[in-house]
Amino acid sequence: MVSKAIKGYWALLDRVLLVKIAGKPVDLNIIQVYAPTANSDDEDLDKFYNNLDTAKTQCKSQDPLIIMGGFNAKVGTDKVDDIVGKHGLASEMSEVRNEWCQTNNIIVGNTWFQQPPRRKWTWKSPGDETRNQIDYMMISKRYRNALLLAKTYPSADCYSEHVPVVGKSKLKLKKNSKLPPTSNLIWQY
Repeated sequence: MVSKAIKGYWALLDRVLLVKIAGKPVDLNIIQVYAPTANSDDEDLDKFYNNLDTAKTQCKSQDPLIIMGGFNAKVGTDKVDDIVGKHGLASEMSEVRNEWCQTNNIIVGNTWFQQPPRRKWTWKSPGDETRNQIDYMMISKRYRNALLLAKTYPSADCYSEHVPVVGKSKLKLKKNSKLPPTSNLIWQY
């Protein structure tokens, strides 16, 4: 049961939440975010990324880190180094988010998997006139191969204009001579 494995959680204002889940030999860190929208001022955006940096510094570099939530920025279909894959939606880039990901060795997971358009969009406008991909599941670059799938479920009844982004991962860990042997860990979120 996951609830017994939670080591702690920390909310940084109302936009960043870190949850640490105990594991052997490493812990799993999940950061849930809700970034300011495009019409927010630069101060709000700076505060958000400072809080995200603070949350990330609470995570050990060898531990898997998953960052998910609403970044309120589109990525587009152009591959950006090894950070953003070519399977995103729209044509706008969020330079600030991509720069942050590059600096922190994070990849934008749901842009690396080829999906039909209905499995890519994460938000629809009232009246369903516009659909965009603005919510993401990101993972530490070190654990990129652990992310097996990331897609949306637009048929989920969430009473929101956002749809869930779900992922599946399998983490294989090398044997550490200092720790007792463990089996493969599988996390599905």
